[in-house]
Amino acid sequence: MGSSVHRSHYAVLPLAIVLAAFAASGVAAVADASGGQGSDRLSPLAARDDGGREASLLSVAAQATATAGVGWRPGVVTSWQLQLTTPVDQTVDAALYDIDLFDNDASVVAALHARGRRVVCYLSAGTWENWRPDASAFPAAVKGNGNGWPGERWLDIRRLDVLGPIMQARLDQCKAKGFDGVDPDNMDGYTNNTGFPLTAADQLRYNRYLADAAHARGLAVGLKNDLDQIPDLVSAFDWVLNEQCFEYSECNTLLPFINAGKPVFHVEYNLTTSQFCPQANALNFNSLRKHLSLDAYRVPCR
Repeated sequence: MGSSVHRSHYAVLPLAIVLAAFAASGVAAVADASGGQGSDRLSPLAARDDGGREASLLSVAAQATATAGVGWRPGVVTSWQLQLTTPVDQTVDAALYDIDLFDNDASVVAALHARGRRVVCYLSAGTWENWRPDASAFPAAVKGNGNGWPGERWLDIRRLDVLGPIMQARLDQCKAKGFDGVDPDNMDGYTNNTGFPLTAADQLRYNRYLADAAHARGLAVGLKNDLDQIPDLVSAFDWVLNEQCFEYSECNTLLPFINAGKPVFHVEYNLTTSQFCPQANALNFNSLRKHLSLDAYRVPCR
């Protein structure tokens, strides 16, 4: 990208955007364990040639503009709970709750806010689920192979003309219910047997589309798994949520988020806490042991 950016473009960036770019690049402090919005990020201007500096500033300025309306982002160290069953156990001592968008109404979000919690809405962005209230909005042409879960099929994420309005409506619902952020699931369809010839470029386009749409509504947004594309997406997302990286020996792929001053939320289902918590704590992950059913059961590593 650096070779296509010229000094004349660098000079005409609006001052507000330039200042926002510098703010996003590393001047904020890491938030405390209660889940603030700081980030201790290294400046993208370091150790680059002139063209690289200009391109990097333009990139960060664009990101700062896209996320300007987001009022909250979780800190690197943030206690959390992931529960997709209902009713939600609101007594769990966690700063952040990740709960289902459709199965919880605004009163649940408000009650958690009253307890001082932040709340993000879970939704599947990469699969069709036949039990969701908007299931009929998905035409047959965008529904592919099953993904191993009953009633669930991969989506043709190339079809933004179809999926875009549906996902936008879901994000509108998330915002209307008072959620602080969104946890879009199944963001790595291109690595699976979806029934469609999805490419890495298709996935990057779709994931960035979702991040931009969330930020446009003032919602923070996380990247779910999609490990191979983390280097390309870390700047677009506010955290990463991973399942089973210790079981599959792939946790190092998550470190770009830590290095960018953004949190890693992590879950193991099959390992005991003694098998992963010491390593997870050393990496500064926010790790839990959970049941695969994602009920209220939770054993945090810290």
